[in-house]
Amino acid sequence: MGFFLFFFLSLLSLASSASRVDQKTFIVRVQNEAKPSVFTTHKHWYESSLSSVLSPSTPIQLLHVYDSVFHGFSAKLSPTEALKLQTLPHFIAVIPEQVRHLQTTRSPLFLGLKTTDSAGLLKESDFGSDLVIGVIDTGIWPERQSFNDRNLGPINSKWKGQCVTTNDFGSNYCNKKLIGARYFCSGYEASNGKMNETSEFRSPRDSDGHGTHTASIAAGRYVFPASTLGYAKGVAAGMAPKARLAAYKVCWNAGCYDSDILAAFDSAVADGVDVISLSVGGAVVPYYLDAIAIGAYGAAEKGIFVSASAGNGGPGGLTVTNVAPWVATVGAGTIDRDFPADVKLGNGKVVTGAGVYNGRGLSPGRMYPLVYAGSGGGDGYSSSLCLEGSLDPDFVKGKIVLCDRGINSRAAKGEVVKKAGGVGMILANGVFDGEGLVVDCHVLPATAVGASNADEIRQYIDSASKSKSSATATILFKGTRLGVRPAPVVASFSARGPNPETPEILKPDVIAPGLNILAAWPDKVGPAGIPSDNRRTEFNILSGTSMACPHVSGLAALLKAAHPDWSPAAIKSALMTTAYTVDNRGETMVDESNGNTSTVLDFGSGHVHPTKAMNPGLVYDITPMDYVDFLCNSNYTINNIQVITRRNADCSGAKRAGHVGNLNYPSFSAVFQQYGKHTMSTHFIRQVTNVGDPNSVYKVTVRPPSGTLVTVEPKQLVFRRGGQKLNFLVRVEATAVKLAPGSTNMKSGSIVWSDGKHNVTSPIVVTMQQPL
Repeated sequence: MGFFLFFFLSLLSLASSASRVDQKTFIVRVQNEAKPSVFTTHKHWYESSLSSVLSPSTPIQLLHVYDSVFHGFSAKLSPTEALKLQTLPHFIAVIPEQVRHLQTTRSPLFLGLKTTDSAGLLKESDFGSDLVIGVIDTGIWPERQSFNDRNLGPINSKWKGQCVTTNDFGSNYCNKKLIGARYFCSGYEASNGKMNETSEFRSPRDSDGHGTHTASIAAGRYVFPASTLGYAKGVAAGMAPKARLAAYKVCWNAGCYDSDILAAFDSAVADGVDVISLSVGGAVVPYYLDAIAIGAYGAAEKGIFVSASAGNGGPGGLTVTNVAPWVATVGAGTIDRDFPADVKLGNGKVVTGAGVYNGRGLSPGRMYPLVYAGSGGGDGYSSSLCLEGSLDPDFVKGKIVLCDRGINSRAAKGEVVKKAGGVGMILANGVFDGEGLVVDCHVLPATAVGASNADEIRQYIDSASKSKSSATATILFKGTRLGVRPAPVVASFSARGPNPETPEILKPDVIAPGLNILAAWPDKVGPAGIPSDNRRTEFNILSGTSMACPHVSGLAALLKAAHPDWSPAAIKSALMTTAYTVDNRGETMVDESNGNTSTVLDFGSGHVHPTKAMNPGLVYDITPMDYVDFLCNSNYTINNIQVITRRNADCSGAKRAGHVGNLNYPSFSAVFQQYGKHTMSTHFIRQVTNVGDPNSVYKVTVRPPSGTLVTVEPKQLVFRRGGQKLNFLVRVEATAVKLAPGSTNMKSGSIVWSDGKHNVTSPIVVTMQQPL
């Protein structure tokens, strides 16, 4: 599942051409009071407003009308028409559309969610039975056993959603588990023309697999036996097995369009979901131009927890997406299970790799000729990547082929090798991929190897060629291995901080299992996810922050069920302040890409610990007015803020908040511009709410980032009752460090409040920047 960045269109730069050919989809925000209260009336009001900027011969077509998280509509307009519309009274903003792209037998056990416990998060929350998780994705395959409703009680009367029926999605496909299913394609079709219904379903049904997979991670029922091609055998279960599901399909063959995503948010809030799970992302832009940030704010304001994938752009820095502070931004870690498939070379060396395959395999004990695809003549670049049509059958027939990662999907490379007559494939990571290994259900015997092992294999092929001998190899598939150490490890692909939009808010917030996760899969999609794969399986193994996000969505549902009075910010705080940063060896988690110690820019507050999150002791809560102050201190205009918050902003209170880093966030990030100064300082004001024992005293322990002085006042917080709120002040002083112009230096530490029973932990990051 790839993760791509799309360039954001500037409205003003498009204004030079008024051609109807240049039409784009725009999302239009209107003032709340300008909109009549009845849906049909305000739709007509929008249409009449549109008619004033369109030529008389142009048909008026609204794609979506929004009313829950956003007041306005989306429509296809030329850039000049969009600019004209923005000049009309009551029209606040005209936002160009972005295109977004998509970003388990063991993970519940790895997270400590044991069904046999007499107490604990699953029991306390009744497995999330009264909560509704809305999954905004590629739809759902409703027949899967992960979505059965056996022994579920009646649906909560607050539910207002519906099961949209079509030729391939009857009303009987919804039940007491899958209680809602909708699809949104107007934005997609406005940009791409009418969809090809032979290759995708105009319905909530999933023709990709991604949505079915993420939905079952969040809330799949217990299914036994479960496996993929004989691998990862066990009991499949989601995080909140009794939570209800509502599927909102917004992603299609050409991507996920903002106007459709915003419509899904709008419907989900009106329907009555408790949690929204969104494994979709795109370019980072200011929050008032970001449809996901706008939709998520409207949801959070209504008490709905929003979890979103951090993106798959790692291991490089500044790659994290979905960074709004009212969203839980989730990176990916490994679990203690892998699928070893080693490469045995003709020189006797064995190189470690990972792969899943159960078809007609390589003959035991036999060594096969080994070639590097890029040395087979023709266009060396295309052939090195095993792109469609790039391999010479005479060169690869009967051989194991080494292919480089990049451009086309990993599974597609195997298909190219197989069509050219190859008998096996070794998938080689590049330098940027590092040592992270992602498995796929390949259509031929195949394994993935890290960058250093790939270099070793190439060197062996080169040396064999120079000595006029033949390079040979075989692949040794070893099945499923449990109890792997170290774990968790930060997945190589998981997007990293710092936060490109607001460096004072640490992102990602947490990491959760996202590598090689087993979950439900549609019936008409092969496990390799390519058209030629005719195999069928009830479960599949996928990797991505797309898989990590629904883990947190399901956990949020359990926490909401156990603590109905907690706000989305309180739930996120509980997950963040109880997260851990050490692996199962007792050492700081490592970075899969290079084997080095990982940092807070990789994992945020750490890896989620559901059992501890149920009883965090203290939480950092945030109100909608706190977010308004945050936006004011982000130097947004009143108009910008109104686009997000749907209300006239009052920025007079923002001065009291001090600066953008003073949002009551469970982590601390200080950013200093050196400008020749020797010492720099800042402060943070935070407020914690007691959700633990009524009479409790919390004492602070500070582990300052190296080269800084961090003081906290007061040094202890004395609580007399549950729900009591107390403030504290953190001062940070930093000494300048020697830096080249344009470079940065990041150090981290922590602030821990403890009453002897709870440890409420927050990372503190100090970044020194030397301006150009």
